[in-house]
Amino acid sequence: MSRILVSMEGIMKQFPGVLALDQCRFELHAGEVHALVGENGAGKSTMMKILTGVYKKDAGRIVYKGKEVEIANTKAAQNLGISIIHQELQLMPDLTIAQNIFIGREPRSMIPLFLDEHAINERTQALFQRMNLKLDPRTLVSELTVAKQQMVEIAKALSFKSELLIMDEPTAALTNSEIDELFRMIEQLRGEGVGIVYISHRMEELKRITDRITVMRDGTYIDTLRTVDTTIDEIIALMVGRQIYTASKPSVDGKKQQTKVLEAKRLNRGSSIKDVSFHLNKGEIVGFAGLMGAGRTEVARAIFGADRLDSGEIFINGEKVNIKGPKDAVQYGIGYLSEDRKQFGLLVDMDVKTNISIASYRSFRNSLGWMNQSRMERNAEKHVASLKIKTPSVDQRVKFLSGGNQQKVVIGKWLTRDCQILMIDEPTRGIDVGAKSEIYRLLDELVQQGKSIIMISSELPEILRISHRVIVMCEGRITGELSSEEATQEAIMKYATMRVEEEAK
Repeated sequence: MSRILVSMEGIMKQFPGVLALDQCRFELHAGEVHALVGENGAGKSTMMKILTGVYKKDAGRIVYKGKEVEIANTKAAQNLGISIIHQELQLMPDLTIAQNIFIGREPRSMIPLFLDEHAINERTQALFQRMNLKLDPRTLVSELTVAKQQMVEIAKALSFKSELLIMDEPTAALTNSEIDELFRMIEQLRGEGVGIVYISHRMEELKRITDRITVMRDGTYIDTLRTVDTTIDEIIALMVGRQIYTASKPSVDGKKQQTKVLEAKRLNRGSSIKDVSFHLNKGEIVGFAGLMGAGRTEVARAIFGADRLDSGEIFINGEKVNIKGPKDAVQYGIGYLSEDRKQFGLLVDMDVKTNISIASYRSFRNSLGWMNQSRMERNAEKHVASLKIKTPSVDQRVKFLSGGNQQKVVIGKWLTRDCQILMIDEPTRGIDVGAKSEIYRLLDELVQQGKSIIMISSELPEILRISHRVIVMCEGRITGELSSEEATQEAIMKYATMRVEEEAK
């Protein structure tokens, strides 16, 4: 094994009323990809924020390259060669790639008042040559894909001569081909001796890219395992410390299957939705699969009235409806959970009680038009209990909840409205494995109660796990429909890449 790059021992961190880290430890070797995993709230981010100088530890020691160090701030971490690439990329879209990489460190021209753009571009090009990247340093960041922006973040970290790189959920918004490109870059960095801390909720990635895995739970260190010697099930068991829900192979009640609750006929909207027709049965989960840009989200938004259709018909319980906007969709019993729950699904600065009630606020008004706070509170407490939402109280602001619990609050909002049809876009994005299990259990319970669900997901194991039928899209069209028995990752990918030219052959 290569030399130890960093060792964290006996790390303690306390916030008001919360012991975030209790005697935690972590070790990373040079040229190693070491996964740090755990449920939301396990302490992963706090450990890494201490390592990168965002937080100061209350106790413990950090030994970096053989010397004990105190990392007072983020600048001190950068000077040591420690960098982090956050899940939410922190680039300036209106600046060029080179300007983003060297911002605050720009070389000056002979006249000190002016920046030397030529030198900035040359330094950036040298970085790209090292990384085998074919990018023009003069390109605006706004013109790059998310994957390319991530490569720019890596280049920026390497420009600080970083020897330790922390990647936080690096594949959350990437396609399969973009993930392959990222992993190629990680392999190259590993070969150059860079130590990489890899944080991800996607268990299948750990087996593919990491050397060791450290598990944390409830602010404590649990274990460190060699990736080749363990299984995903063992990792999950250590993470959650409890038995998690596993869905059986989906099956639909025969009588329910005969009842169409939603039918879409020949939907069209520009180039994003092309002649889309499908139906949803009562008590059924229909999974929508496809690559990024396939048109899945666009179909859901159009049905919900968030985007206007150019043509097509929508039927609810056999009756043709005219959905001009989300208000109409909600009145017809349709709820939509956006993939961006913080922007489109929640009022994050308001409490759980208000968020759960907001789609049904008229029903909580009394005869004088005032909101009945006690009824709102009872309703919220009912859904907090039934959905197992972890919150100190219904008065807690939603922004302080974990991603999984935020998702449950959105579901509670639509259950309060008594929506019979739920369209859920990327239901477990950014959610840890334990919370995923809870969401799967919840979706299963909802269909047992007769609710009907359209689930859009980029994670094929998720689609296969809980869908009764799978509809696959490519470039705005439905290219295939598979029963749960027919659906495999290979079959889905075949249809997900079936372009119009291929269909014509």
